[in-house]
Amino acid sequence: MSSTGATPPASDNGQGAAPRVQIVSQYIKDFSFENPGAPAALAGRPNIDLGVDLQAKRMDNQLYEVELKLRLNAKAAEDKPVFVIELAYAGLLQIVNVPEDVMQQVLLIEGPHLLFPYARRIISDVVRDGGMPPLMIEPIDFASLYRARAQQMQQPRPAGTA
Repeated sequence: MSSTGATPPASDNGQGAAPRVQIVSQYIKDFSFENPGAPAALAGRPNIDLGVDLQAKRMDNQLYEVELKLRLNAKAAEDKPVFVIELAYAGLLQIVNVPEDVMQQVLLIEGPHLLFPYARRIISDVVRDGGMPPLMIEPIDFASLYRARAQQMQQPRPAGTA
C-alpha cells in the first residue's frame, strides 16, 4: 500500500474526533491554614465541616480554568476551633471535541474530579504538618453537586429577590 492513500490524521474540528480533556497545568491560587487550637486541641478527633465551591471560565478557544475551592473548619468537642483550611486549587484544562451543550458538565464534574486528588493531598500534608494525623477527605461526588446546583437554580425565587 502506498503512502499516498493513507488516512489523513484526525483533526480537532469536532467532526467525528473523540472528546478529550487534558490537564495542561495545575496550581494553588490561594491557600490559608490557621491552627489556633495548637497544641491543646491536637489530641482527639475534631468535628470537621467541609465546604466545596466550583468555578470555571474560558481562557482561550480550547483552554479553560477550573477552580476547586475547599474550606475545612475543624472544631473540638467543646466547639473550640482546632484548625481552618481554605484552599483554591485550579487547573488549566484543554478540552477538545466536546459539544457546547455538555461543556458546563465537563467543566464542573470532570474538571474537579481530575483536580481533587491533588487538592486532597495538599490538605492531608498540611494537617499532618500542623501536628495532627493526616486528614483524608472522602471522594466528592461532583455529579451530585452539579445536579443539586442545577436544581437549585431552576427553583422559582420569591417576589422581590434577585
